[in-house]
Amino acid sequence: MSGDGSIEALRARHGPRYRWLLLMSVMVGTMASIMSSTVVNVAIPDMSHYFTLSQERAQWVSSGFMVAMTVSMLTTPWLLARYGYRRTYVGTMLLLMAGGVVGGLSSQFPLVLAARVAEGLAAGVVQPIPAIIMLRAFEPHEQGRASGMFGMGVVLAPALGPSIGGVLVDWFGWRSIFFMVVPFCLVSLWLAYRYVPVTSPGGASAGAGGPRLDWRGLAMGSIGTLCLLNGLVELRGGDPLLAGALLAAALVALGALLTWLRRARRTGREALLNLDLFGYRTFAFGSLVAFIYGIALFGSTYLLPVYMQLGLQLPASHVGSILLPSGVVLAITIGIAGRLVNRLPTYVMVSTGLLLLAASFALMPLIHLTTGLWVLAAFAILGRIGLGFILPSLNLGAMRPLDKALIPQGASAINFLRMLGGAVGVSLCAIVLEWRLAVHGDALTNPGTSVARLAAFNESFLLLAAIIGLAILASWQLRDAPRAPAAPAPAQ
Repeated sequence: MSGDGSIEALRARHGPRYRWLLLMSVMVGTMASIMSSTVVNVAIPDMSHYFTLSQERAQWVSSGFMVAMTVSMLTTPWLLARYGYRRTYVGTMLLLMAGGVVGGLSSQFPLVLAARVAEGLAAGVVQPIPAIIMLRAFEPHEQGRASGMFGMGVVLAPALGPSIGGVLVDWFGWRSIFFMVVPFCLVSLWLAYRYVPVTSPGGASAGAGGPRLDWRGLAMGSIGTLCLLNGLVELRGGDPLLAGALLAAALVALGALLTWLRRARRTGREALLNLDLFGYRTFAFGSLVAFIYGIALFGSTYLLPVYMQLGLQLPASHVGSILLPSGVVLAITIGIAGRLVNRLPTYVMVSTGLLLLAASFALMPLIHLTTGLWVLAAFAILGRIGLGFILPSLNLGAMRPLDKALIPQGASAINFLRMLGGAVGVSLCAIVLEWRLAVHGDALTNPGTSVARLAAFNESFLLLAAIIGLAILASWQLRDAPRAPAAPAPAQ
């Protein structure tokens, strides 16, 4: 394809460094999407007070984002084939920025929730794109280093987000955290028009001749996910019959989706998800690890700020300060782990990281009201070291065996399963926390803190440690994951 926006023209203009400039461009947008998903947790207590929300309704600020992000990930391969990298990426950044502005200016909770859903839709589309680029634009021996460098940049978002967001909430109120994504989106738009190609993956021209979107599969997946999350919410003091009906509907919808995907594979029709992916044993177990890991990771992302503010009675600014050192350590660890990806087997990297992450959760009951905050910071650092080993290795190890044509679908599928686990994890942590609070006779609406409240939080953290234990067992099935081959990868 000719033209200034083609992959050939951009390579010729920027030389050998172009692939790194391309990765940097999508990294900024991914940072914005990740920041939008995590920073709002710091503002949930203030937002709940402003809108007089119950804990159940306040949770939808996080889970609504997660549902939208989870479902939209499955549309990324179609969007890239239909519109190309640049138009897809620019569209997501505009939607993410619009969500931030509307959320920050809204005076009604439904508008805030709608803005979060819009941000989630944008975040879901953009997050599989970097993995597609790393596996197609970089030579195999460079993929670990690229993943490490990308990870170092991306983790700055969750590391700096709560710190800056906590200060903004204390100084300017909860609205200010919505505007944090705006400068990132503006920079990403500028970079997109300089470095992101107009072509689709593989260098093909994007256009109407590409595959059609599987609307039927997308509708079934969306209905199943929504029913699953609403069912989990209803389990928290809602109507048990309604909860059971929603969970049953989720099973029916997801079962219908699986039947539809199998039929599409037999008849050769275009489908939302190619089930041939799971014929690769390494990818299948990598996806299982990603799902379980997502439950614990995103569950803890919801639980930890609530624990610090309502369990330990710390101000929002302290929450960010405690998490900041662990974010810096995570960035350093990812840089080191990225260079180890091609030297150590995938299962060693992933299982080691999961073990450290589980240990950080299992140690939380050692914290009491008189414990120094440095202990909490140390436990957070331990967990972030574990994450540093997992993040650069899991996706690359799981997707390396895939045929090149399946890489966009594989990136979307493994991210979808991780985010589906995350959406379940947020609701699961909230359900377990309220259950244990009721057992111990405490409530988050009571002023002050208590030993009973801390016990409820501690039991929730132990549950996360046990969930990670299941992921460790699954990660040992990644022993067949290939290391990076010496031959160069095909051009993007």
